[in-house]
Amino acid sequence: MRSVRIGVDTGGTFTDVVAVDEQTGEIITTKTPSTPADPADGFMTGVRKVLGEYGATVSSAEHDTEVSSVVHGTTVATNQLLEDRIADLGFVTTEGFEFILEIARQSVPDGYGNSYFWVKPPRIVPVHRIRTVGGRLDHTGAEVRPFDEARAAEVARWFRDRGITAIGVCFLHSYANPGHELRMREVLAREHPGATVSISSDVLREYREYERSVTTLVDAAVKPTMRRYIASLSGRLGMPFSVMKSNGGVLSAAEVVNQPITTVLSGPAAGALGAALIASTAGHPSVITLDGGGTSTDVAVVVDGEPSLTTEGGIGRYPCKIPMIDIVTVGAGGGSIAWISPEGTLKVGPQSAGADPGPLCYGRGGTEVTVTDAHVFLGRVPPHLLGGEIPLDAGAARQGIEALAAELGLSPERTATGILEISAFNQSNAIRQITVKRGLDVRDFPMVAFGGSGPLLVCRLIDILGLPAVLVPPDPGNVSAFGLLTVDVKNDYVRTFVTRDLSLDAAAEIFGELEGQAAEALDREGFTDHVFARSADLRYYGQAYEVRVPAPAGPLDEAWREEVLDRFHREHGKLYGYGYRDDPRHGVEWVNLRVSGIGPITRPAIGRRPYGTADPQPAGIREVCYDEWAPASLYRRADLGAGAVVRGPAVIEEYGSTLPVHPGFTAAMDEFGNLEVRREGH
Repeated sequence: MRSVRIGVDTGGTFTDVVAVDEQTGEIITTKTPSTPADPADGFMTGVRKVLGEYGATVSSAEHDTEVSSVVHGTTVATNQLLEDRIADLGFVTTEGFEFILEIARQSVPDGYGNSYFWVKPPRIVPVHRIRTVGGRLDHTGAEVRPFDEARAAEVARWFRDRGITAIGVCFLHSYANPGHELRMREVLAREHPGATVSISSDVLREYREYERSVTTLVDAAVKPTMRRYIASLSGRLGMPFSVMKSNGGVLSAAEVVNQPITTVLSGPAAGALGAALIASTAGHPSVITLDGGGTSTDVAVVVDGEPSLTTEGGIGRYPCKIPMIDIVTVGAGGGSIAWISPEGTLKVGPQSAGADPGPLCYGRGGTEVTVTDAHVFLGRVPPHLLGGEIPLDAGAARQGIEALAAELGLSPERTATGILEISAFNQSNAIRQITVKRGLDVRDFPMVAFGGSGPLLVCRLIDILGLPAVLVPPDPGNVSAFGLLTVDVKNDYVRTFVTRDLSLDAAAEIFGELEGQAAEALDREGFTDHVFARSADLRYYGQAYEVRVPAPAGPLDEAWREEVLDRFHREHGKLYGYGYRDDPRHGVEWVNLRVSGIGPITRPAIGRRPYGTADPQPAGIREVCYDEWAPASLYRRADLGAGAVVRGPAVIEEYGSTLPVHPGFTAAMDEFGNLEVRREGH
């Protein structure tokens, strides 16, 4: 009996599927168009398609293939937030704090130069749907005033009578003592049993009331949608499955419905992890990852094999203070629409044609020119996708480009090249945000480009950013789905504990409680082997924000304290260029203690590719426009062996993606099947 694990990543344009045979390590990949109206349709089509490669089906047991696990990367929660589909949401907070969402933070987008014109965006819950309840805790969790149960019941009935069924609860200082929030949840369950409730002490047990409030409300907003989606998918799949989380771990679908906010960067996180494993195997432990899809491009940084994490992220206009892989997303994908601004200049994105209707060349009713149409017009993409499964209408792309060129007063070639140039600069700006703005030199990092559209602009990105090289993995369109099969189960727990004089006994007690919570969750997931990773957030006294550093395992003693402090001073210096290690005027303040509970899995092995000829013969010739129209050699990636070197102008085609090799560039295949793109002579 063959046992396979399946990863399914639902993107804006395509649903990518990878299956790995657990006995032989053989990997099978496939893709199918996404179904935005019901993402479960594309999910099930993809699963059936990959199982068909084994002669198996989802429901029948009469074959020699058994599905041991399914892991899913989903954009359901992400899209709801990006599209601002927030309705019928209520908020319960402490009496006197009903305007916490209105006050928010003072930070102004794009600096103070535009502050005069900036208006705060609408709040996630308007003030007329906010209700307060009496009762008060101090910052230590001690009760100052008792919880007003009568008022709580009145509030619950107010929401019930108005049909508000998704409710977030955030009381002052509940990170120190969740007692009042737990009682509010009990009252809501009794008085308004149809409500879906999120309480901040479950979602984010960490101080800063505004961020904790919004994060809790985002969780409450996406919880009904995620529960419906997971229930529908579970019924159709007929077996348990897991869902990718933003923190680089997975969680069973049965558990994730209780904490759906943890999935808001589900798919991009899997791509960064899959790319990190591929690059590390090939000898590149520190890289930039670029995941180019149909709708957007996601970029991240991997240092020493681990993607950078943050708790200062957000989706759309909503801050989400949960642990997530530090990813910058820009609306620059294959489906990004080219348009003319009122000033008469050419723009690209962030609007996207998506999967339906898609670009002009899809022939599904699309009416606007996209990045994909520009590639097709210039001959850099073949007149089909997925190995011929999706034919492309090159004539429609040409007509659209010519019409846009006429409006701009440019030639069609300059217009199409301009569209790609703007898209490349949009991607490069995202890369600068994740590197230069984080104090990293982009020229120190090779890049891993994947996703269906990720490899298309790598030669231009090398020139724009001064990248040393770009790695294009095998089956680049399926790296995110592959990444789903490389991920451990992981849950994060945090407790705020602000002090300048850390009590080691108190810290040990908090770490013990957090590790106990993590162990219970891993037990529910069926793991007997538990791994706990500790960390702490520290700052110099008087600073407003913290630096997170890993904390050693083992007993807490003075050596442990000194090690954490040393790591903080070093990391602060690395991030900001200065520190106060030897200055007694600047004490260190401990802010949050954290534990990640990890259930390790066996990762699929990455096989080696047999060596072939260094100077492979092209499979054909096609007219392609790089600087000008000229014959370009066409190569099938499957025909290339390790050691093969392709020199531009050329195009390397495969099932799920295409790599245009510009004049003056080379693409060399390494022993793991990756194509390493460099400027010739570098």
